[in-house]
Amino acid sequence: MKTITTDEVLNLFDANEDLNILDVREDAEVANGIIPGAIHIPLGQISERMAELDGDQAYIIVCKAGGRSFQAASYLEEKGFDTTNLEGGMDAWDGELEF
Repeated sequence: MKTITTDEVLNLFDANEDLNILDVREDAEVANGIIPGAIHIPLGQISERMAELDGDQAYIIVCKAGGRSFQAASYLEEKGFDTTNLEGGMDAWDGELEF
């Protein structure tokens, strides 16, 4: 599985790259802030809401610390999606947040 660091994601944002961020944390966690522009689908809803994702796009998957995003990225990868796990998750994120 591919991984990416928060610094690498911030550099891509700074370069105005179009990124698809998928946040798989629970609603209560997202209430504390989400990466701007991220799509929020809790891990437990991935299989039923997978149709909301574009199979032609690459996704960076994020959770609190990296474990749930690893599970989501693995599952979506098995379904044919191009996924990358954000190392350290939101615990490592020091960029902007939306509330």
